Amino acid sequence: MRRAGVVLVVAIMVAVTACSGQEDAASGEIAAPPSDPAKVSGGITVLTNRTDQIADGSLKKYAAEFNKIYPGVKVKFEGLTDYEGETKIRMNTENYGDVLLIPNSLSVEQYPNFFAPLGSSIKLSAAFDYTDHATVGGKVYGLANIGVANGFVYNKAVWEKAGIKDWPATPEEFVADLATIKAKTDAVPYYTNYKDGWPLTNWTNAIGSPSCDSGSYDSLAKTKEPWSSGSDLYEIDKLLYAVVEKKLSEPDPTTTNWEDSKAQIGSGKIASMWLGSWAISQMRAGAEAAGKNPDDIAFMPFPAKRDGAYCSVLRPDYQYAVNAHSENKEAARAWLDWYITKSGQAASEGSISSVKGAPLPDTLKAFSDNDVTMIPQRQENIVDVNKIDKASEIGITAQGYRQKLVDVARGAADGDMGSYFGELNGKWAEAQQALGG
Repeated sequence: MRRAGVVLVVAIMVAVTACSGQEDAASGEIAAPPSDPAKVSGGITVLTNRTDQIADGSLKKYAAEFNKIYPGVKVKFEGLTDYEGETKIRMNTENYGDVLLIPNSLSVEQYPNFFAPLGSSIKLSAAFDYTDHATVGGKVYGLANIGVANGFVYNKAVWEKAGIKDWPATPEEFVADLATIKAKTDAVPYYTNYKDGWPLTNWTNAIGSPSCDSGSYDSLAKTKEPWSSGSDLYEIDKLLYAVVEKKLSEPDPTTTNWEDSKAQIGSGKIASMWLGSWAISQMRAGAEAAGKNPDDIAFMPFPAKRDGAYCSVLRPDYQYAVNAHSENKEAARAWLDWYITKSGQAASEGSISSVKGAPLPDTLKAFSDNDVTMIPQRQENIVDVNKIDKASEIGITAQGYRQKLVDVARGAADGDMGSYFGELNGKWAEAQQALGG
């Protein structure tokens, strides 16, 4: 499995915050980098959403390389198919692995309750990108392995078969292109991955692309009605709604399958999906498995231009953290640091390394060649945005509200785009006012 990434936080972990051992967790024992690998020992469990890398032996090979430097550490991997759901349950206890990916359902201000600090933000931000996404009180609680650009993964051969060679420059052009694909090919023009749900959360990661504004997500803290014409969320959700309403997505979204979608886009049965750049290598692998050309899998930005240029938001993928209750924090930190800086995993999968100064991967060559503006997503107001989102019960980084958007668009739920956007605006404005915004 692979998640979207997503990746910003908003959610409810009321039960989790009451979990036993919180007082000890909040004590802030640092998980410092080891100074002497030969003296590091102990067994650690690494929770992962990459069940595919357990199945194909990739993670086992990484562990073998790690053990050449840290022979005294035994690494065990535990793959979780429903990573978000299962970790949320496990975090009601102290048994949630030694190293884990920080769940999206956990708000930033809760990090010190569950994770050991990794060091000061001043020091770590000089070595890694995206540390501001996991910083509380000047301490960093998670390090991203990779950064992610956002866009449409698409099968270039299918688009070209339909006579389309240029990227669409507006949402209307994108919808028209999908209609052409439907008319001229046998491919499903767009695949929602509705049933698995989490891929729909990737659309939130487009916030900032239509406006080409790195502060667009932050501005939600002061925006009364985010689903009003001209706003990023309006443009993003309007596009998804139009694609579904015009029957340019799969006929029955309740039967979608994430793992199968990789082979389907690789073989040309699916034309496009909105995902993070991390997905490119997985879809190319899907193409190879289907006996097709992996170079057919390409990546395009959100169909909007500002000052003649496309914009793609850069954000961190899952951030790796050390369980505050781990009995082997030194060994856990050794694995975390090695995996991010020495394993070569980011480069091998065509991902953007979080290590400062690392070059863009070849998978994003088209972005470089076409001068796509890469903008980092600011997080200065993330706590306020999270509070409003939680109070509104919308869940802009959860899957539920977009599943309903799809249901409304396909006629499986009451209303239309205007009424649904009005409902969302009302909830957001009411929550903002109640919180004194």
